[in-house]
Order: sequence, then structure tokens, then C-alpha cells
Amino acid sequence: MRSAYLSYAAKRFAQAVVVILLAYVFTFVVVSILPGDPITNVLRDPQNGFTEDQIRQIIAAQGLDRPIPVQLWTSLSNFVTGDLGLSMRSSRPVTTLIAEVLPSTLLLASSAFAIALLLALTIAYGTQFLPKRFGQGLLRGFPSLFLSVPNFVISLALIHIFGFQLGLFRVIAPDSFWATFFAAIALGVPVSARIAEVLIANLDKESDQEYAAVARSRGLTQVRLFARHLLKPSSLPVVTVIALAIGELLGGSLITETVFGRTGIGSLVQRSVSTQDLPVLQAVVSLAAVVFVLVNLIADLVYPLLDPRVKLIGGRRVRPTTADDSAAATTAAVTS
Repeated sequence: MRSAYLSYAAKRFAQAVVVILLAYVFTFVVVSILPGDPITNVLRDPQNGFTEDQIRQIIAAQGLDRPIPVQLWTSLSNFVTGDLGLSMRSSRPVTTLIAEVLPSTLLLASSAFAIALLLALTIAYGTQFLPKRFGQGLLRGFPSLFLSVPNFVISLALIHIFGFQLGLFRVIAPDSFWATFFAAIALGVPVSARIAEVLIANLDKESDQEYAAVARSRGLTQVRLFARHLLKPSSLPVVTVIALAIGELLGGSLITETVFGRTGIGSLVQRSVSTQDLPVLQAVVSLAAVVFVLVNLIADLVYPLLDPRVKLIGGRRVRPTTADDSAAATTAAVTS
């Protein structure tokens, strides 16, 4: 088992490295063919006050006078070693610019993720055990509702109600506790919908299994049945959904930060796009791809550890049949 897992992990890690490198190359190519000349638009802008000698020095420092293949190889080599280059606008290291705004984005994304998990678990639990006359069917419609409302609409509604009407936070202080809390709600609500949908579907499936009926016949309470027998097998597919939701958190944080006026990766990207600061833009997009690939790699590596029923054959995950799953779960329910 250990050798099979190591083979599986090595294969997944190699695939992740290839995907990251290809993502960087793709980003470089796309940025290189963008319309407009960043040298003309930025360096030769009279408002910047660069002299011709300074422009030539910046061009040489950025390597913009070299052929595209040479620029790609140099940029890729620097990226592998952690050197993201210099900002074309401020001549500051890109890593410094990102490090200054990254904590704010991480705080928002982590808070939104916690809210999304809590909201998804609450909705999923209610759909299983809340009496129908108290709105069980209504809860099942919440994920679709959350997905249908754009992120910026939720943000604007929260700002209007809790910022302007109730005065719980000041719009001019976007980094305060309550401002961060409501920004996290705006970002976490759409993410919770995807998690809740998968969790509800798997809970419905597991609730109809024989082991669930055996557990109910033994007089288990609803909370104990949910926590001990239904939640774990239903949560395993959610691991994959959570990994995919990280990408939604990254993309949604850019919009949420802009609406709430927060200083984060979103504001940095906005400035980079408006000024065509290509080194910064390329670094942010590449790092987002790295985070997304690494999170999915972690999910792939954790999944076999969480589910002992998964067999690793030839570096691939293979699950047993449904009948085998039901028989094993029934035995666990009887002996618990």
C-alpha cells in the first residue's frame, strides 16, 4: 500500500509541475500578444517623466530588447527560482508588491471559506432532519438561489443594508472587522452553494443505504446519525469540490475587494491592467495558477488517506463497487 501511494503521489506531483510550467508559458504568450505597446503606453508617457536614457535602461533591465523565445526562457528560469521581476511602473520587485497586499486577500479568502463550509453544513443538515413543515424543501432551493445571484450584487446589498442603513461598518474603513466579515459573507455564499449541492446529493444517497436504516433502528439520535454515519461518506466527494472552489475564491476575491474598496490582490491586478504593468500582471496570474494546481494536488493526495476503500492501481484511484461500500458500512453501523 505504501509503495502504491508513493507511486501515485509521485505521478500526481509530476503532473502538477508540468501543469504549472505550461500555465506560466501560456500566461507569458497571452501577455506578450496583448494589443498595445507597454513601452509606448507606460515608459514614454510624458506624465512619468522618463528620459530616453532611463527608458533604455528599463528596457534592458526587463529584457524587452531580446527575442521572445529568449525572454520566455529567462522569465521561466527566474520564475522557478522565485524571481518575479520588477514592476514596469514603479521599478519595485514584484514579490514585494504582492507581499504587501497578500495578507489582506488571504484573510478575506480564509474567512469566506470558513463561512462557506459552515453555511453548507447547516443547509445540508437541515435538508435531512428539519421537518418538512418547517421549510426542509425551501432549504434545498438555497444553493440554486445562491448560485443565481452574482457576487457583486450580494456585496452591494450587504454594503447598502449593513453599511449605510444599519451602520455596522464604515465604507471608508474596509479593513475593519465588520467590513471584513460582510465581505467574507459576500464571497462565501456562492462558494457554499456548490459544496451544499454535492453534500445534499450524497446525504440523500447515503440516507437510503441499508446501514443508515440499521443505525436508525438502534435508536441513534439525528445528530449522532449525521455526525457518525452519514457525514463522513458524504463528505469525501466534497474534497474535490472544495479544491475547485479555491479557484472561485481567488476569482471572487478580486471582485469583492473592488466593491468593498479593500487593498488586496484585486486592487493590484486592477492597477496592473489599467497601466499595462505586464510583469505584475503575469506574476499574479501565474501565482493564482500555482495555488489552484497545488490545492488540487493536495486534494488528490489526501483523498486516498481519507477513504480506505480507495485502491491505488498503477498510479490511479480505483473505488470498490457500491455493494461492497454498503456491506462495509452496514457492518460498521451494527458494531458501533
